[in-house]
Amino acid sequence: MNFHILTLFPEMVMGGLKTSITGRAMEKGVISVEAVNIRDYSHDKHHHVDDAPYGGGAGMVMQPGPVCEAYEALCEKLGKKPRVIYMTPQGKVFNQSIAQELSKEEDLVFLCGHYEGIDERALELICTDYLSIGDYVLTGGELPAMVMIDCISRLVPGVLNNEVSAEVESFHDNLLEYPQYTRPEVFREMAVPPVLLTGHHKNIEEWRRQQSIKRTLERRPDLLQNAVLSKKERKYLDQLLALAKEQEVEDEKDGESVFTDGASSGAGGA
Repeated sequence: MNFHILTLFPEMVMGGLKTSITGRAMEKGVISVEAVNIRDYSHDKHHHVDDAPYGGGAGMVMQPGPVCEAYEALCEKLGKKPRVIYMTPQGKVFNQSIAQELSKEEDLVFLCGHYEGIDERALELICTDYLSIGDYVLTGGELPAMVMIDCISRLVPGVLNNEVSAEVESFHDNLLEYPQYTRPEVFREMAVPPVLLTGHHKNIEEWRRQQSIKRTLERRPDLLQNAVLSKKERKYLDQLLALAKEQEVEDEKDGESVFTDGASSGAGGA
């Protein structure tokens, strides 16, 4: 799979992606990553790529010319027009499902904006997707591009040494990953769950699935709506929900009891 990043800061993205798993995948030739410097396509003698916005306002806007020419040069080299992703908080929030879809592409282009963004005409001409990594503002699109490339790369066959790991990480079946343990068996009086020491693979798998369901309910209950569960797992989730409801009722009763006791005490003191 080939990633192409249109950016004003090629050293930033390449420095980060050449490390760890993505770096090893690049060395093996499983993926390729190139950074195209948009500034190289400026016709200004000082290589300026931005200007003040029409209509006034703070900051500067990236001009459409260098952006479009950088993309067109890339298309000419590839002999096709690949999918172009623009990182923006106005886009759809990136998730594992989108990563799965994008991992099937042969080439992906990531367009990184900067300053106050990119002239809208360039975006209309070349962008196919608008994606965000969250509802907050960053200085540029380089960090989101690196996040997405890291995530997508893990789904490309041959990138991970353990091919199974990409299938069982967080968000597999729309569930969070189960807790992980390693040596020592007891750490600061906290023991590894006994089931993990049995070697009974079926029981271990069942425990891990239950832990994933429990953790998802506690931390990201919104994911459960689309979770892929067996009938047995659905029953386990229903039991957890029933227990949570019972606990909620008990907490409400305890709160009412404390309030009543406090009121009585206050009345007596008066």
